[in-house]
Amino acid sequence: MPDFNDGFLGVPARPGKPREVGVTHVIDKGLNLRDIEGLFDTAGQFVDIVKFGWGTSYVTNNLEKKIALYRSFETPVVCGGTLFEAVYGRGRMDDFKRWLVDHRFSHVEISDGTLEIPRGEKLELITDFARDFTVLSEVGSKDSDVVFAPYQWVEWINEELAAGAWKVITEGREGGTAGIYRSDGDMRTGLLDEIAHGVAIENVLFEAPTKSSQAWFVKHFGPNVNLGNIPPDEVIPLETLRLGLRGDTLKEVLLASTPERD
Repeated sequence: MPDFNDGFLGVPARPGKPREVGVTHVIDKGLNLRDIEGLFDTAGQFVDIVKFGWGTSYVTNNLEKKIALYRSFETPVVCGGTLFEAVYGRGRMDDFKRWLVDHRFSHVEISDGTLEIPRGEKLELITDFARDFTVLSEVGSKDSDVVFAPYQWVEWINEELAAGAWKVITEGREGGTAGIYRSDGDMRTGLLDEIAHGVAIENVLFEAPTKSSQAWFVKHFGPNVNLGNIPPDEVIPLETLRLGLRGDTLKEVLLASTPERD
C-alpha cells in the first residue's frame, strides 16, 4: 500500500492490509470479472473485504471465478446475512457449511435482521461457525419501523463479540434506511454515541453506504473507523474522507493539527 505518511500533506496514518481497524467492507451486487479487475487496479489497496450482497452469491453464474479472482487479490469474500437467514429458515445449515467449504469461503456473516432467531441460538451459531470461519455477525432489524433501545444494541454487540465474532456489523441496509438509520436516511446519532460508549469501537463495523454517513463516522470516530456496505465506486471517495482530502472532512481530519506553513 502506498505510504501516504511520506507525502507532503501529512495525512493521517492508515494501516496497510490486512487491516484490523479502518476496514473498508465493499458490497458486490453483481460485479463482473472486468469490474473486479478495474476495482482492484484503481483502489485495491483500500478494499479489505467484499460482501456478495444478500443472496446474490446463490444465483451468480461465475461465482467460483469471482471468488478465485478476489483471492488472487488477497481479499476475503463473505455472503450477505440474508443468505444465512434463508438457510436458517429452510433448516439447511449443514448443507450451507459444506457449500461454504466447497467454495473456499473463509468468512461468514450471521444475522437476524429479517427472521427472528432466539438469542441463545444465535450466539451458539456464532460460536459454532467461529470454529471454522471468521464470523461477522450483524445486529439490528432490516425493518425501519423496528426500533431497539440503545442498551440492547450494546448488550447484543458485546455478547456476539464474546461468542466469537470478529466484527459486529450494525444494520443499515444497502441504502441507509434501517437499523442505525431512520427510514428517511437520517442517522440515529444518539444510538451511535451509546454504542461507541459501551463497545470497543474497533470491533464494530458500521454500515455506511452514503457519503454523508461516511463523513459523519470519520468526523466522530476518526479515519480508522470500520465502515461497511461501501459501493465499489465509492471506495476511493471514502479513502479521501478518511484522509481529510474532501471538503466534508478537511477541517476535522487533515487540518485538525496543521503543521507550520512554509
